[in-house]
Parts: sequence; C-alpha cells; structure tokens
Amino acid sequence: MELRQLEYFVAVAEERSFSRGAERAHVVQSAVSAAVAKLERELDIRLLERSRHRVTLTPAGSAFLAEARATLASARRARNSVAPYREQLAGTVDLGTLMSSGALDLPAALGTFHAEHPLVAVRLQQSVAGTTGHLAAVAEGALDLALVAATRAPAQIALRPVSSEALVMLCPPDHPLGRHSEVQLVDLAEETFVRFAAGWGIRRQTDEAFSLAGLSPYAPYEVADYDTAAGLVRNRLGISLMPATPARRYPDLLAVPVTPEITWTLRLASNAQLPMAPAAVALARTILEAAGTVTAVDDD
Repeated sequence: MELRQLEYFVAVAEERSFSRGAERAHVVQSAVSAAVAKLERELDIRLLERSRHRVTLTPAGSAFLAEARATLASARRARNSVAPYREQLAGTVDLGTLMSSGALDLPAALGTFHAEHPLVAVRLQQSVAGTTGHLAAVAEGALDLALVAATRAPAQIALRPVSSEALVMLCPPDHPLGRHSEVQLVDLAEETFVRFAAGWGIRRQTDEAFSLAGLSPYAPYEVADYDTAAGLVRNRLGISLMPATPARRYPDLLAVPVTPEITWTLRLASNAQLPMAPAAVALARTILEAAGTVTAVDDD
C-alpha cells in the first residue's frame, strides 16, 4: 500500500468522481482508476461503488476513508517536521478555501507567501460541503488550515476572524424591492429564494435569521456557486442573499442592504489539538496580515 494510492482514493471519495479526483490530484484519470483498483485488490474488498453517473463509498470504503485521511495527515506532518532544520522554510500546507474570501485578496496573500517561502507548496482545496466539510477535514487533520464562514466549531477547532461584511439582497434592476435603500427581512417573506447548499456557512446564517424572524420563505433553487445564483436571479427566477463582495461581481443586478443586518464573517480554522507545522504557521500569519487581523499564531 502506497501513500499515492491513499491520496488518489481520498480524492475520488471526496469528489465522488474519478474524473474530478484525477483533476484534483493533477494526474490522468486512468492512473487514478488503476491505483484505486490495485488498492482494492490488495485489501481484497471493494471500497467504491461505481455507476455511470456517480461514485459512492461502500461501508468498508467509509471506514477506510477516515483512516486514509489520518495516514496522509500523519505523513504530511512527518515531512513537515524536518522543515525547521533546513535553511529555508519548506513543506506542504493544505488550505481549504470557499467560493468567496470576502475582503481578503487571497491570491495576493498567496503570492506574497510564495515570494517569501518559495520552497513551501500550498495546496488549495474546495469542498462541496462548504464550511461543514472544511471543519470536518481540519478536525481529522486532512487540512492544515481552512477559510470558513463559521460562527461556531467543534472544541478542537481554533477560529481566527479574517474579515466581515453584511449580506445583501441580490435582485433584478426592475424588482419592486430594488427601489428601496434597504429592505426589512420580513419584506422578503413572500419572495422566491435562490439559496446555497447545506453545509455552507451562508446557508446556516440565512436559515437561522429567517427562523428567528418566524419566516419560512419558498426556496426551490439550491446552488453551490455564486455565478449560478446570479444567473437565476438575472432570469427572474428568484432573489438571493450573498455577501457584499461577491455581489459586486454582478453590476447588472441590484445589491440592496438587509435589516436587521446579517453579518457574514470569514474565519481561519486550524486544529488546536495538533501541532501546526512551521509552514502552516507562516501561511496563517501571512493570511491574517493580509486581512489586517493579525492575532497570535504559534505551533503550540
């Protein structure tokens, strides 16, 4: 059993697709398929159920996935443990990202980090489960750091604020509510909503806000990216709530403030129970410095 086999298996299992798993691992699909098939032969058990349209985990595959993630995380920490003994900081940092980084210019921060630490490889990962998926991966040690939109997290997860902004209502320019300088949350009760996938931080916040207001809006459309949400709004299929920064990507639509304000906060998550590798500590510091919210970041 090789680490590369485990890496390919985890990629396929998390992406629920051999093609997306291969893309994530930066190899051809045939190599991933062959590696996973070899792994199943070595273990003498089927880990994945393959159909024409999707890949699912068998019960054995689900159990093996948790151990594979833990093994890869341990191997990464072992590689990173020798980094302090080199003249330059080196190693690999796995960073979970979201569809939006709010006011944080993440590419610029990563550019700064690469210029300062060229021997550190930063691997970006997104999760179809959004914030929920990233928090689980950080808790398991599969991710070193993750940008999440979480207001709370499991006890072993440390959260550091990065940036905050208000959610706005996105609507077509001729929408009746678009004439207002702001809209009350209760004014949206009869609207058709385009909402985001379960597990996203923004979904949890909007659901909680409506619940507190005693509202249950009609939301037939559920999407996993801002562009699709904006496209549905543009075609008058509903309105949506999203952070102000991504809303500015769509100048043909109106972004109207909502009261009471719903604040979307981006936070940096790390595992408080595992030692942070020097490279991860440095990347966390760079991200927080870029956001102007530097807090204590150490490897304790």
